[in-house]
Amino acid sequence: MKTKPPQIFVKGKPLGVFILFSAQLLVGAIHVFFGLLLLSFENFSFLPLTVGYDVYTFFFGLLTLIFAVYIWRSNKVGWIGTIALSLFVIAADSLTLLNLPSIPGIPEYPAFAEIGYSIMVIGYLSLGHVRKRLLR
Repeated sequence: MKTKPPQIFVKGKPLGVFILFSAQLLVGAIHVFFGLLLLSFENFSFLPLTVGYDVYTFFFGLLTLIFAVYIWRSNKVGWIGTIALSLFVIAADSLTLLNLPSIPGIPEYPAFAEIGYSIMVIGYLSLGHVRKRLLR
């Protein structure tokens, strides 16, 4: 007879959900901050190509924060939105690394880390017990 390992809860949520929520809040806050910072120092007189990246950074951070709250509330929207956002990041960063058309201005140096993080998020959210908890 198999026994289940004890599950650790933090504030009524499984430890993994708490860690994902915290990480997503951090990622979202960093992107919103730097998106606003980049936009505030942008020279809009000739609309350089990096405006797309600045806007993308801000809205990516904002959506990440919103979906993190939905994940914390065990809402289906958080699961779907986080998976979709992670898939988008994987696609955009992969196109950038392959020197194919993507969002102008995406830097190549953090792309590997962003792809790896997004794969881990998708992997965790795809676990049966997590998916069942968030998709009810």
